[in-house]
Amino acid sequence: MTNPEVRSYHLGLTGYPLGHSLSPVIQASALQACGLRGGYSAFPISPQDEKGLRDLISGMRHGGLDGLNVTIPHKHTIIPFLDELTPVAQAIGAVNTIYCRKGIVIGDNTDAPAFLSDLKRFLGKRHLGLGKSALVIGAGGSARAVVFALNNDGWDVTITSRRIEQAGDLASLLGADSVKVMDLEQFNPEGFQLVVNTTPLGMSPHIDQSPWPENTRFLAGAVIYDLVYNPQETKLIKDAHAHGLHATTGLGMLVEQAILSFEIWTGCRPPRDVLLNAASRSLKTEFRQPTAGE
Repeated sequence: MTNPEVRSYHLGLTGYPLGHSLSPVIQASALQACGLRGGYSAFPISPQDEKGLRDLISGMRHGGLDGLNVTIPHKHTIIPFLDELTPVAQAIGAVNTIYCRKGIVIGDNTDAPAFLSDLKRFLGKRHLGLGKSALVIGAGGSARAVVFALNNDGWDVTITSRRIEQAGDLASLLGADSVKVMDLEQFNPEGFQLVVNTTPLGMSPHIDQSPWPENTRFLAGAVIYDLVYNPQETKLIKDAHAHGLHATTGLGMLVEQAILSFEIWTGCRPPRDVLLNAASRSLKTEFRQPTAGE
């Protein structure tokens, strides 16, 4: 039950499209769990609408919003309209969380710590016998956060993508010798202990698709992490399980980044299990088309 004497928070999400996002459900449960008043609105802005992004940030600068999440396709393109970036957002080159301090609009990235937190939770004691060589499929905004997180945690990372130039740009952006590039046409999972899919392949309603190239075997002992969380078991996850591998979707990462964002905005850290249960119930009861790593 909310306290009528506490302030009301106006929070939101921008991206395109947003009709099936889980974030409003998750953040509404966070407000309720913390006993705070407010709401979480969707601000769908098309990729071509620069004025829409500029106006949204301007409104935030003048008190119209207390917090904003950013998802595909604006995680990078929204940056020019912000006043500052946190060191993490600057290093990654992508923003998923925005807040305002004394009229200064600041872009942050909670995707990276959220991914690493959920990965470690999933690995548990398995990481003790696991090497630290990872293959990341995809080179978009979500891949930026994943590669940054893994690289900073001491993993040797290889990026593979249909757009080999984009993968090369990402490796160069991070400027680390431990980040390499593999042409997807020469895909070879040999030697990797962890494979992370950051592409939307396999997302509902295209549940018969997978980022794993056909006629390529799974490497025994590898762990698979798929950022796509709808369906709850993607084709990649099903195939990995069929080969006896440990595998999980990105629902935990989605919840973790929501917790971190909410804490930045309100100072309150909502309980993970409450948010995860809210997200899981929504996935079970409604047909959704979320974005990978949203």
